[in-house]
Amino acid sequence: MSRESLVSIIDDDESVRCALGSLIRSLGYRVEIYDSADAYLDRGIPGAGCVLTDIQMPGISGIELKRRLDAMHCADPVILMTARSEADLHARAQACGAHALLCKPFSIDMLLNCLESAIGKPS
Repeated sequence: MSRESLVSIIDDDESVRCALGSLIRSLGYRVEIYDSADAYLDRGIPGAGCVLTDIQMPGISGIELKRRLDAMHCADPVILMTARSEADLHARAQACGAHALLCKPFSIDMLLNCLESAIGKPS
């Protein structure tokens, strides 16, 4: 499987991380799971396929993570997730240049479409 088929999941909610990890693995992608954006950044130089991150987390938000990745010249697509419905939050998420914004709860088909458009089908 290629490096591009790796999806890094970042969410502070353990049940969400586990459920998404199992689901995305079942779709044929490789998965890494992190409980915070700090933990993801601490792993080293980014560049691992696709980042699927919650927006609202303690510490670094998903939007701030996208900005930091851009500053590091990391071209990995970032898919943001949120359960919040504030219009200004959605506007900031779209303005940061994320590949997509998924509103929780989202369907498997919506997630799969986002992943395939971001990094293609797993090989």
